[in-house]
Amino acid sequence: MSLLAREFAMKDLGNVSYFLGINVSRNSEGLFLNQTKYASEIIERVDLVNCNPVKTPVDTNGKLSSSKGKPYSNPTLYRSLAGALQYLTFTRPNISYAVQRVCLHMHDPRECHMDALKRIIRYIQGTLSFGMQLTKSSFQSLVSYTDADWGGCPDTRQSTSGYCVFLGDNLISWSSKRRSSAVAEYRGVANVVSESCWIRNLLLELHVSLSKATLVFCDNVSAIFLSGNPIQHQRTKHIEMDIHIVREKVARGHIRILHVPTRFQIVDIFTKGLPRVVFEDFRNSLSIRLPLA
Repeated sequence: MSLLAREFAMKDLGNVSYFLGINVSRNSEGLFLNQTKYASEIIERVDLVNCNPVKTPVDTNGKLSSSKGKPYSNPTLYRSLAGALQYLTFTRPNISYAVQRVCLHMHDPRECHMDALKRIIRYIQGTLSFGMQLTKSSFQSLVSYTDADWGGCPDTRQSTSGYCVFLGDNLISWSSKRRSSAVAEYRGVANVVSESCWIRNLLLELHVSLSKATLVFCDNVSAIFLSGNPIQHQRTKHIEMDIHIVREKVARGHIRILHVPTRFQIVDIFTKGLPRVVFEDFRNSLSIRLPLA
């Protein structure tokens, strides 16, 4: 603190308890982050305080089309709620896929899009006290998961790719984005490798050196094979050269690409709607839970 004070005008306000809408509490395991007050305000804005909650933020079958259904009567409200939900994903990454899904239609929201948005809020109402638990953990390993839902968009046939990165036992980075379906799985691996390399460099600047290679788990065998194969095949020549940073990092021993069975591919929570049992299992793997009593 004294070193920082020499460089910046600052005050020591003690342990953080509330910052930018995020409540921080300490327990026997570490830190618990939640946005209960912020989530309650979102629910009140759409008058769903007494709604019937649902178990998952998105159904397993529904695909939102950009052109089907009647235009929603209040697009400004839709955009405002969608933007508010984006901020809620800071401590509730388990709703990232559902929120990304409704944000794609902010330019021309339809009634079906608003129904999907309300489902997210109904899920939040039933899990209002949930938040992210950060535990005391060693910084010896960086582990990542990546996957893509191939051609999931009914309009553009684009894919939703996602990844999550754990430092020790704690989730520190995640993403759910719509991308081109071309070589979607391999692009997903490249995205998480780039993120992992950035985190490793940041840790070095903080004088935390990782002695072990970053493990990247993927359930696509072809993507794993391409990451370690130095030969440029006809079928892969259209992949941009910057994607091949994966092979370079694997060859140097900084990254290891490993296979994970689909049943244990927790990043699926960022790429598709899941059945309740699987969703809750993966949510728990992300350390999204109720606060300790």
